[in-house]
Amino acid sequence: MSRLVLVLGDQLSPGLSALRDADPDSDIVVMAEVTEETDYVRHHPKKIALIFAAMRKFAARLRDDGWDVRYTQLDDTQNAGSIVGELVRRAEETGASEALVTEPGEWRLIDKLKHAPIKTRILPDDRFIASHQEFEAWVEGRKALRMEYFYREMRRKTGLLMEGSDPACGEWNFDHENRKPAPGEVDFSGPMQFTPDETVEEVLALVEARFGNHFGDLRPFWFATTEGEARRALSHFISKALPKFGDYQDAMLTENRFLYHAVISAYINIGLLDPLEVCERVAEAYAAGDVPINAAEGFIRQIIGWREYMRGIYFLKGPDYVQGNALGHARDLPELFWGGETQMRCLAKAVEQTAAEAYAHHIQRLMITGNFALLAGIDPHQVHEWYLAVYMDAFEWVEAPNTVGMSQFADGGVIASKPYVSSGAYINRMSDYCKGCAYSVSKKTGEGACPFNLLYWHFLDRHRDRFKDNARMGNMYRTWDRMDADRRETVIAEASAFLKRLESGEIV
Repeated sequence: MSRLVLVLGDQLSPGLSALRDADPDSDIVVMAEVTEETDYVRHHPKKIALIFAAMRKFAARLRDDGWDVRYTQLDDTQNAGSIVGELVRRAEETGASEALVTEPGEWRLIDKLKHAPIKTRILPDDRFIASHQEFEAWVEGRKALRMEYFYREMRRKTGLLMEGSDPACGEWNFDHENRKPAPGEVDFSGPMQFTPDETVEEVLALVEARFGNHFGDLRPFWFATTEGEARRALSHFISKALPKFGDYQDAMLTENRFLYHAVISAYINIGLLDPLEVCERVAEAYAAGDVPINAAEGFIRQIIGWREYMRGIYFLKGPDYVQGNALGHARDLPELFWGGETQMRCLAKAVEQTAAEAYAHHIQRLMITGNFALLAGIDPHQVHEWYLAVYMDAFEWVEAPNTVGMSQFADGGVIASKPYVSSGAYINRMSDYCKGCAYSVSKKTGEGACPFNLLYWHFLDRHRDRFKDNARMGNMYRTWDRMDADRRETVIAEASAFLKRLESGEIV
């Protein structure tokens, strides 16, 4: 008897475990565009378009490889509206009694499949370097789950940038070389762009009609939608941008949204690129002398370090992890995150870029939007859902730990040993955002003072009991305590007034 083989929109890999376990001569592939997946948060139109277009092309590839593919488009009148509903419909249509599924990357969907009214066998997603069991074994007996030590295990396992049992050039981490401020000029034209073909244009028309009221711009749409295009985008990045990626990976520029970034994370996360192969290509470029060690190591660490570690944390901590709120923050996400007017130029530019590209790099997310949300005491679950909605590469297994844990410290320190907070000085050092801003980054108090300067001390003051004994934050509290009492009172009063204006919906 035939079985169904479910392929999700972020599982577009020919070596997927569910496909490997199936027989193209008898089993039937099920793929579906469903509203339950587009609407559980209001995803960016570009994100929906990327996934639908890549799904349609992957389905065509599977058909060419001999598979019977039952594909449901969003506007199909028989569309059941959910993944489980489509499995049930196709089971009734074909007589199949079992579905093979590669483990989804969200607890939400795992739970739905486990309770589906059709026998469902969930197989491991072995497109990752570390299995759940490997991560759990690494965790056992550790008091602190710091990524750096997990990353070293992944280096040893893969052999990437290793010289025998030692790291290349004698160091595991070259992050100290990767914090240069924004350069005066960027000699990279940006990520490779692709002209939409007929399939992509059909998807764009559908998304425009159905999701045109979602936050973000659908056009221009220039992303890769096949494995071949994604590989070309990777080659373009390695040859043109990777040599300087390390130096400027934390920098931010108003007039250059991409600097030397690859913008391939979405391709990896939906399955068009294999993460280990990507890292091997980068390591080869280093071995050939085309790329410096700080660039190669910094890039590889993002994939076999952070990416794998985030997945490990997500599945280790379980479905309730996304509800974490260790600091008790409850302020609603302000309208400025959805493009509402703000006088803070850094936030305006980060959100403007997010709307236009469904993309912002890690420092824009962590130290601009994330930093502000944390300092302002915004409900971390609302922040989590915003990141999940607006970024093309955001899938809960990777987004939630980055947001709930690293960015918002809502997990109480599982991921980060201290909150990622900063005043305006850091933003000014790493970007040109402060130039022309209505606020002055050099002003600590008074009219026109940078809100980050005020909110930074307000955050430290209101959470003193939690962080006063944190070894990494002692200098901050000593600096605060050395301030004149009147000045401290002024900072708190002005920060509180700012937060009241934010809450009331005033333009800040």
